Amino acid sequence: MAVESPEILDIPIIASIQNTIDVVAEPNTAIASNTVTPSSETKVSALSLASIRAKRELLENTKSLTKETIHLPTEPFSETDMLLHWNKYAQKLGDKGFRIMESLLLINDPVLNGTAITLELPNEGSKIEFESEINGLLGHLKGHLHNHDISITVIVNESVENKFAFTAQDKYNRLKEINPNLELLRKTFDLDI
Repeated sequence: MAVESPEILDIPIIASIQNTIDVVAEPNTAIASNTVTPSSETKVSALSLASIRAKRELLENTKSLTKETIHLPTEPFSETDMLLHWNKYAQKLGDKGFRIMESLLLINDPVLNGTAITLELPNEGSKIEFESEINGLLGHLKGHLHNHDISITVIVNESVENKFAFTAQDKYNRLKEINPNLELLRKTFDLDI
């Protein structure tokens, strides 16, 4: 049996039930420090389920209004650090068996400009394949470099040619281009190529 009005009950609690609180259930309104405002809107008993429901809705509406501000780190980093973590991620993908993505990451060295990373790929198909897996790479770089402003741009350059070193001399010349001190090391220890 549902009791709809407090006048039906003949119990001493009637006095406390008859104390009503005016609840205005307008969306996106906040209750200011438990103040009661007189209104011609629907009156809801303080002890009823409807008042509990109305209070819960008001709390949910006020929660949706307040947005938490999260400050993500934006520490500076160098191109060397970026390349180190780029290559580590490529190696991790290769170890998991994702050889195509690994080769796309290693096909060309990315260029860093501020926090924007630019990578040149040889064709549109490799760009589509790379962009399907870009979120994992971005997450890895943002986490390890402690900078959440990093972005990656892919440029398709049909004339990108891979220069593979086939002989020992070709490999040595390529390494010498990267680090000229290698020649000094070879001469110091009288090493063969």
